[in-house]
Amino acid sequence: MIIRAIVEFNEEGYMIFAENFPGAFSRGKTRDEALGKLVGEVRQFLLWSTGMKCCDDCYIEIVQEEKSDACISDADTTIIFDSEELPLTFDEYQYTKLLVIKSAKDFKILYDSIPDVKQTTLPARQTFYGSIPRTPEEMYIHTNEVTKSYLDGLVTIENNADIYLNRISAFQQIEQVPNYLDNNVYIHMYGEPWSLKKAMRRFIWHDRIHAKALYRVAIGLWGSSVVNPFHFIV
Repeated sequence: MIIRAIVEFNEEGYMIFAENFPGAFSRGKTRDEALGKLVGEVRQFLLWSTGMKCCDDCYIEIVQEEKSDACISDADTTIIFDSEELPLTFDEYQYTKLLVIKSAKDFKILYDSIPDVKQTTLPARQTFYGSIPRTPEEMYIHTNEVTKSYLDGLVTIENNADIYLNRISAFQQIEQVPNYLDNNVYIHMYGEPWSLKKAMRRFIWHDRIHAKALYRVAIGLWGSSVVNPFHFIV
């Protein structure tokens, strides 16, 4: 199996995305550290997305590499893949859309299994965007709230408090945009280029970051009573 890797890097470290597994990523202070985590991330991603185990014979092919000004150590990113600037086929759109909706649904399943969403073991910490979400409740609200901001420039929505219903509603509005499959590039926050395909990949990526943090906190407090729909190994 070939994993098509996109490398984003700077002096802070490396963020590596699996282009053909949208939303799967790994991070490390060095290129080798990040690459060394990528196969394991794809294995978890495949279990989550298809229920299938990854074959043992995996090959990483680097197809794009870009230096970034993003705060990679805090899981920030600005890159747009070359493939995210091309028109979408209907099948490609439908496949990725279903993954984005599944990701939101599984995030809510994980969240709903937590006995007390106001408890946490995480210390207060500041990042480039402010205070990190620490409690499961804060993580859920933060993860859901990016729906509106990620789609700014493509559609205007008002967030629904239910992350799953919010995603479904967002796609309903996207599909009202004329020629949405053209996947036109638009300038988003801070002058960053975005497209519909990039936004879909970013939804899954962002969900995985916060779902993993959510799961770590939850199992530390409540153990096996917490469900693991993303098949994280932590």
